[in-house]
Amino acid sequence: MGFAAVARVTEDNWIACAVNDRINFGLKSGGELKLETTICNEIRQHHKEVVIDHVATDVQFANHHTPLMYGFQSYISMPIMLKDGRFFGTLCAIDPKPNQLNTPQTVGMFKLFAELIAFHLDAQGQLAESELKLSEEKETAELREQFIAILGHDLRNPVGASLNAAQLLLKIATDEKIRRLAQIVQNSSYRINGLIENVLDFARGRLGGGITLNLDENESLDQVLDQVINELKLIWPDRMIEAEFDLRDKVLFDEKRVAQLFSNLLANALTHGDKNTPILVNARSVDGIFNLCVLNQGPKIADEVQIKLFQPFSRGRVKSGQQGLGLGLYISSEIAKAHKGEIRVESTKEQTCFTFTMPCR
Repeated sequence: MGFAAVARVTEDNWIACAVNDRINFGLKSGGELKLETTICNEIRQHHKEVVIDHVATDVQFANHHTPLMYGFQSYISMPIMLKDGRFFGTLCAIDPKPNQLNTPQTVGMFKLFAELIAFHLDAQGQLAESELKLSEEKETAELREQFIAILGHDLRNPVGASLNAAQLLLKIATDEKIRRLAQIVQNSSYRINGLIENVLDFARGRLGGGITLNLDENESLDQVLDQVINELKLIWPDRMIEAEFDLRDKVLFDEKRVAQLFSNLLANALTHGDKNTPILVNARSVDGIFNLCVLNQGPKIADEVQIKLFQPFSRGRVKSGQQGLGLGLYISSEIAKAHKGEIRVESTKEQTCFTFTMPCR
């Protein structure tokens, strides 16, 4: 065939996307034909191929305006149908001489090429759509995380003021009712402050800052752990926490971060554990390894929940009245990784144990 083209055919336009012109037909890629002068316009409406071996002897097209206008005798055009059923255009070819085109081999070849073109068009469309969605999601995520970080910083001051006021009331108030109300405000302020810290750490990690450490060889690791225990005893005054420390080796650690990690693990045990049995805490630094175990009695954590337990916003089943965003264990895991360590969980029908392990040096 002397001239072949892949054409984009719409209700208004016939546009050449790709052209192979060996008869000087004069049309290049990007060129247009008047839609009404083409047989492709009819194919756009009925979605069927048109094959003409010899216009002069073809009953349907012998007097058709298109071959008379463009001077061709043989013609083949195959509709290009996209995956969703939309009509894109045609793969068409013409020649001023008659040709035997209406054969299974030739028609089959054009059908195959039309399907191949449609496949690539679909792939390009899906890629462009995916890139657009990815760009939009990335922009949305960045805006969301920046908003979270700014909001977290702005929340710290009023929460800190509420906490200080509650602690002052607990020291000076003599009325039992006022003390109970101050206790509620203090406990709520502790929880809100913990949520803010977790959200800020999550935002920093997602925005590229990551978990930063201020490492120090501090001999008061037991004091850091005791302080966390005492703080949480204020929030859960009716719960029992039994601790045992064997800290023989000095440990290089970030005091604030390890306290945050331990607070998350211990609060998690207090929240989900059996309220009638004590929480067991064991800390050991022996033979160059530091281990911190937090064990609570209670139902087993489901296997499918354990898989996602250290992923952000993953909490599993939450009882009525329990609070949290599902960030505590994720942040704790990131703190452990920053210390070149890890957190493991072992859960049975009787008890659940979280273990933080890291090298002492």
